[in-house]
Amino acid sequence: MCISNKGKMKHEIKSTLAKLLATEDLVVEHKNVETAQFDVHSRVLTLPNWDKASEGIFDMLVCHEVGHALYTPDFDWTKDRVTSHSFINIVEDARIEKLIKRRYEGTSKTFYNAYNELSDIDFFEINNKDVNDMNLADRINLYFKIGNFVDIDFIEEEQYFVNKIDKIETFEEALDVAEELYAYCKRKKAEQKEEMDKVADMQNEGIPFDGMNTTSDATDGDGEETQEEETEADIDGGRPQSANQPVVEDFEDFINDNQGKQEWNEEPESETMEALNDALKNLTNTQTRDSQYIELPELILKNIIVDNETVHQKLDQGWKDCDVHRKNYVEKYKDHYSLDELKTPIYAEVDKSFYKFKRDAQKEVNYLVKEFERRKSAGAYARSSTSRTGVLDTKSLHTYKFNEDIFKKITVVPDGKNHGLVFILDWSGSMGQVMIDTLKQLYNLIWFCRKVQIPYDVYAFTIDYPDNDLPKVAEVKDKEVQIPNNFHLLKFFTSSTRTRDLDHQMLNIFRCGATGDWRLNNPWMQSPVGFRLSGTPLNETMIALRQILPEFKKNNNVEKVQCVVLTDGEGQPMRYNTEVQRDWEHETWMGTNYFREGCFIRDRKLGTTYRCEGHYYDDRNQTDVLLKNLRQRLPNVNFIGIRIMSSRDGAQFARRYLGYGTELVEKTMRRWRKERSFAIKDAGYHTYFGLASQALANDAEFEPKSDSKADIKRAFVKSLKNKKMNKKILGEFIELVA
Repeated sequence: MCISNKGKMKHEIKSTLAKLLATEDLVVEHKNVETAQFDVHSRVLTLPNWDKASEGIFDMLVCHEVGHALYTPDFDWTKDRVTSHSFINIVEDARIEKLIKRRYEGTSKTFYNAYNELSDIDFFEINNKDVNDMNLADRINLYFKIGNFVDIDFIEEEQYFVNKIDKIETFEEALDVAEELYAYCKRKKAEQKEEMDKVADMQNEGIPFDGMNTTSDATDGDGEETQEEETEADIDGGRPQSANQPVVEDFEDFINDNQGKQEWNEEPESETMEALNDALKNLTNTQTRDSQYIELPELILKNIIVDNETVHQKLDQGWKDCDVHRKNYVEKYKDHYSLDELKTPIYAEVDKSFYKFKRDAQKEVNYLVKEFERRKSAGAYARSSTSRTGVLDTKSLHTYKFNEDIFKKITVVPDGKNHGLVFILDWSGSMGQVMIDTLKQLYNLIWFCRKVQIPYDVYAFTIDYPDNDLPKVAEVKDKEVQIPNNFHLLKFFTSSTRTRDLDHQMLNIFRCGATGDWRLNNPWMQSPVGFRLSGTPLNETMIALRQILPEFKKNNNVEKVQCVVLTDGEGQPMRYNTEVQRDWEHETWMGTNYFREGCFIRDRKLGTTYRCEGHYYDDRNQTDVLLKNLRQRLPNVNFIGIRIMSSRDGAQFARRYLGYGTELVEKTMRRWRKERSFAIKDAGYHTYFGLASQALANDAEFEPKSDSKADIKRAFVKSLKNKKMNKKILGEFIELVA
C-alpha cells in the first residue's frame, strides 16, 4: 500500500513546520522508522509515517523533536555519567518541552491538547495500574507529560526531584538530575530486593507471611506474637502500605512464578517510556514504501567539459578523415562512381547554405540589437532621478518673477546590471529534423551577444563523445544521483573566440547539424565520431549547471546570468547509487536504482527536499525539480527554456503546466493556433517558450512556386508572416535579457 497524495502533502507541511520552528533549514526525512529521531550532529530530523496520528498529536510530536533540535547538544555523555538513556530521556523531554513552549507560546495549547488525547486513549498503558505504585522515574515521566489528567502523588523526598527538574535550564543540569534520579531509583530497587529476599527466606523456613513490614521480627523467641503486632491493622489483614513505597502485592506468587528464572535485575527501568515507544510504533503506517533521500553529487567538471579548442580540433580532423574516406572509396569502386565527384567538396551545399544564412540574418541581428538598446534605455530612464543643483540656469533666469524653478537640474541614471548568457543545446537524436533551424536561432543570439558585448558560453550535452579512459565524473556514493561516465558537455562556442575563428566554428557545428536534415543531406556526409546526435542527458546537465554557472559568473565578472536551454523534450530518467546486499552474498556492493514513488532529492546546503518520483507528466518531473533547486541556489540566474515541438504537441505541453479548462490555458492555445508559439511563466524555468518546429525556420525566402499572381501573393504573405513570427519570438527573449 502506498501513501496517498493527501498523506504526502501532510508530511511536506509538517516538514515545513519543523523548519520554521527550528529557525533553520533542518533536513527532515519521513521514513519507515518506529519512532522519531533527531541526529544533533547531522541536523537530520527523521519522522515516522504517523498516518494513524491525529493532526494535534502529529503537531505535538513534531514540536517535541524540534525541541531536541534546538536545545539538545551534540556530545557523548555516556563516558562520564552513570545513568541510562531512558532516565536521560525523561528529564531531557521535560526540559526541552518547557523551553519550546516558552519560545513559542502557542505550542503550550498544542502539547496540552495532544497529551489530553494520549491520556484518553491510554497511550502510556496505565488504566489497569495504580500509578502511585510505579517507581519515581515513571511517575515523574507521567507528571510532566499527562500530569494535568492523572493524579500522581509524591512524598517529600520525591518532590525534591520534581522541583529540580522543573527548574533546570541546561543539558548539563539535566544530566546531573538524571544521574541523581537514577541513583535514587537504583537504591530503592535494592531495598525492594532486600525485602523480597527476607520474604523468600521466611517462606523457605515455613513461616507464613501476612503482608506485614518485614523489617522487624515476625515473632518473639517463644514463637508468640508481640504486642506491637496485635493491632487493628492485623485484624484487617495487614498493615496498609504507603502509596509511594515499592512493594510486591503477593510475594508468595511472585516467588513461585520466578523460580528458575533469571536473576533479579538491579538496574532501574522505566515502564512508561517503554509503553510510550510501543504506542508510538502503533501510530506508524508500516505498509508504506520507505522514502529514499537522494543527494546531488559534486561533479569533476574537467572530466565532463570538452573545451572549445579541443572540440574544433577534432571536428577539423573529422572533416579531413571524411574526405579521405570518400576518396578511397570512390577510387576503389571507380567502376560505379565518377571521379568527378571528388572535385566537389562533401559539404559544399551545407557551407553555401550557412554563408547565405549569415548574410540574411544580419537584419534579424540588427533588430535584436535595436530592441535591446531601446528596452535598456527605457529601463534606465525609468530608474533615473532628477535633482536640483545650487547653480543658476541662465536660460531660465528671465522667468524669475513668475517661476521659482531657475536652478540647473542634473539627471542621475543608475548603472544597470551587466549580463552574461549561457546556452545549453540539446544534442540528442530527436533534434535531427529541427537542428539546423535551432542552430539558426542560436547563431542569431550569439551574433547579438557579440554586437552588444555580452559574454556567453554555449554547451551541447551528449553521451556519445569518445573518451577511451572514461574518467569518473563524480565520486560514487550511496544515495547520490548517478552520473554516467559517458556524460559530456561539448563547449561549442565562447565569447573569448576571435570573430574569424568564430565563423569557422559556426560552420563546423552547422555541418554537424546538417547531417540530420534531409534538405541538406549528402550520402557522403556524416558527423565526426563523438559529435553525432545521441541521448538526452538534460538532467545531468542541470546538475552540472550548479557548478558551471557560478564559475561563469565569476570568470566574466557579471552580476546577472541568463541560462537558455534549447530542447525538444524531457531528459532521460536518472538513477541513484544504492548499496545492495543479496541474501547469498556476504558483502554489499554499489548498484543503481531508478527514481520511483517515495524518492526525494535533498540539498543539504539549502536544507531543502524536493519530491522527485520520476514521472514526466506532473510536478515531480526530475527536470522541473532540478530547475527549482537551481533557482533557489542561484537567485541571480534567470532560466529560460525554449521547447521545440510539433504543432500537435502544443496543447498537451500547455495543459501540463496550466491545467485543463482554465482561462489562461485557453488564451495560450489561441495564441498557439495563431502564432505557433507561447510563453509560460514559472514552469520550472522562469519563462518557458513553446515553439512549433516550423516556426523556427527563419529562411522566410520569397520563393513563389510559379509566376502566377496567386503563387507570388502566397509566397509574399508567407515570407512576411515568418519574419513577423520570428521577430516576435526573439523580441520576447530580448525583453527578458534587457
